[in-house]
Amino acid sequence: MVGATADASKANQLSSVRNPMIKYMLKTRENHAREQEHDYSHVFRRKTRFEMFRLSAIAMAIEFAYAAETSFVSPILLQIGVDHKHMSMTWGLSPLIGFFMSPLLGSISDRCKLRWGRRRPIISILSFGIMCGLILVPYGKDLGLLLGDGGYTYAEPALNFTSSSEGSVAALVSSQTPTGPSAFDFKYAVILTILGMVLLDFDADTCQTPARTYLLDMCVPEEQPKAMTMFALFAGFGGTIGYAIGGVDWETTHIGSFMGGNIPTVFTLVTIIFAVCYLITVTTFREIPLPLIEQDELLRPLSEQAIKKELRKKNNTIYYIQETTQLELQMASDDPKRMEALQGSYQNGYPAAVEKQRKSQDLETQSDYEAPVSLKAYLKSIFIMPYSMRMLALTNLFCWMGHVTYCLYFTDFVGEAVFHGDPTAAPNTKAALNYEAGVRFGCWGMSIYAFSCSIYSLSVTKLMKWFGTKAVYISGMIYYGIGMLVLGLWPTKWGVLVFSTSAGILYGTIFTVPFILVARYHAKNCFCIKNGETVPLKQARGLGTDVAIISSMVFIAQLIVSLSVGPLVSWMNTTCAVLYASTFLSFLAAIAAMFVLYV
Repeated sequence: MVGATADASKANQLSSVRNPMIKYMLKTRENHAREQEHDYSHVFRRKTRFEMFRLSAIAMAIEFAYAAETSFVSPILLQIGVDHKHMSMTWGLSPLIGFFMSPLLGSISDRCKLRWGRRRPIISILSFGIMCGLILVPYGKDLGLLLGDGGYTYAEPALNFTSSSEGSVAALVSSQTPTGPSAFDFKYAVILTILGMVLLDFDADTCQTPARTYLLDMCVPEEQPKAMTMFALFAGFGGTIGYAIGGVDWETTHIGSFMGGNIPTVFTLVTIIFAVCYLITVTTFREIPLPLIEQDELLRPLSEQAIKKELRKKNNTIYYIQETTQLELQMASDDPKRMEALQGSYQNGYPAAVEKQRKSQDLETQSDYEAPVSLKAYLKSIFIMPYSMRMLALTNLFCWMGHVTYCLYFTDFVGEAVFHGDPTAAPNTKAALNYEAGVRFGCWGMSIYAFSCSIYSLSVTKLMKWFGTKAVYISGMIYYGIGMLVLGLWPTKWGVLVFSTSAGILYGTIFTVPFILVARYHAKNCFCIKNGETVPLKQARGLGTDVAIISSMVFIAQLIVSLSVGPLVSWMNTTCAVLYASTFLSFLAAIAAMFVLYV
């Protein structure tokens, strides 16, 4: 059944691409956009592969920043005296801000009237915040020392008596060994590092929405699935390389020695790469300013909704007539009498009947142009949802909770449970060196996770066609739960590499399947089925609003995880508790997924 649906959808898409009406609508808008003060014709034409690469480069940049953040923020906080409980709670600050600020920024983006466009100003502001975070996180401790932090507390010299053949000799013994970090000794470093973490985490999470929207705005409808696949592919590629950079021992290289160690080197490289990718994306295409879109109907995006509405009118013959009459005009250019006869039956360059129908359609299209969803409507849609959306949101919440638990604490788990290191140990001791080696090895595991996510994202739609959406959705959660359980019971190096693939599959699943389901709900207007029949939905819902609701589950998940994982680790006295929690949450997600509506 699912395979037949996918085939029908693909056939409909191909037929719509070849439809002369759609072809004509796009060509008309492209020519009209070219005649403006600035050339906007690129919005209504197909993009080359290189142009898709440039539009998706920001996704790779964001994942580079994510990789540095999730790999090193937790170890950095632990090394400056923040314990597991309070370190975990700091991760709740950015989702708390993001849950309320993200829809507000989305509304501002929709209504931004700057000449530079609607999406690129928001992307630029958030990118600036990301770069500030990439500077504050690695250099927070150094800046704190400049502001007056005491740093590590060293032991006082001790008086030791030793015996010799000539009697007892008093010796002053002082190894000047640090007693361990304390948050009080790094108070400014803690503040600056947490500020950098909040900037980095909030801006990276939020920047994905305007980046995706900018990509979709620049693509014609039939290219949008390809564009999202490219976006996911570049995100996975960025994560793969980003985590691999963190897995290199830079202290043994010349660049690492020059930059001052592993962490400064990694963040410096990520900052440079992020800046380059940001510039590549925002300089790709000029956006059509909102005032022009509001004033000129032909400059508005040719959305899927508008196309489907035109197709339902069955007016394709009009566009066949237009193509035919344009051919007649070309043939009559050498015959004055024939040209005069043809022009007499034309209005504004179209046959009279066609012109009348065209004006009628333009008025209807203009009246159908909807204003962006307000923050009030967004919040209302969160609390008033059909059962199908509630179950999908709950399932996505459990999935994100299980995945966020892995992402935020995995390198700390590898450093402590697999390599038996101690983040609070004095610098250059065996326990501290083991922990740093474990963090680097954990980065390689997360690099495998990002790579497997990228590959799985490309194949998930085919798997859904072969096995069904429900089977693919639930199996991804179960495989992740089993992988995390085995790794938690037997924490080994090979397990870190092998079972990190399960995290990639889960991430690839929650990155695609929930949004495909939401799109199907809206495409078929099917939110509830009783006795095999679709029950009409009385509430007016927007696709963008429902996508935002599903996306916002990551903020709620991170907030809950940040408040609960720290006490759980302290109670169980092992970082393996992180993986046990991931297992439990993934199984809860699988149970919830059984009650999701699959259409």
